[in-house]
Amino acid sequence: MNANDNTVNIRSPRGGYHHGDLRVALIATGLKKLEEGSAESLSLREIAREIGVSATAIYRHFPDKDSLLSALADEGLAQLAREQKVAGKAGGKEGFTEMGRAYVRFAMNNPALFRLVYSSLPAAADPSCPNPEDSPGWLLRQSISDLAGPTASDAQRKAGVLRAWALVHGLAMLILSGQIAPKDIDQLINEVVSVDSLKLG
Repeated sequence: MNANDNTVNIRSPRGGYHHGDLRVALIATGLKKLEEGSAESLSLREIAREIGVSATAIYRHFPDKDSLLSALADEGLAQLAREQKVAGKAGGKEGFTEMGRAYVRFAMNNPALFRLVYSSLPAAADPSCPNPEDSPGWLLRQSISDLAGPTASDAQRKAGVLRAWALVHGLAMLILSGQIAPKDIDQLINEVVSVDSLKLG
């Protein structure tokens, strides 16, 4: 490792080395580990071994496992927001419906990360966070406000947010917990997630 603790020679998958930012590498490796198991199974020492640095180097960036999990949850929220933005690019009711479907599919594709995000609720979920557009919650509130129109009251907007979130989050959790059989899941998502059921706009 050189004099800058943030810059290390990180082992590449092919056995060579490349320069990279250690914190970014730790988060990337942590996300990869979440694809293989649960947040509880993550080990800082194992992550250090995988990227070829000492455990001490990790602790300079993440003093404990909880701090790494918080960073992973932040990144999970940002990833979800990015996917929802792409899905909702059409705008209006169609775009909003696609954002909801993207939420459920993100949960299916990233079950451990999804559970981590919504068990920790880091600051990125708060509308006052530094980068609100990286928050699915911010996207949801903005979309509901647009669909509800200028005559909707704050109470109506709040109810719309809760109905929409409950619909997609509830469906995602039912799928992840095995309460819904995996057969024709895509068709089920398409049928269940519909803006018309929310009585907006």
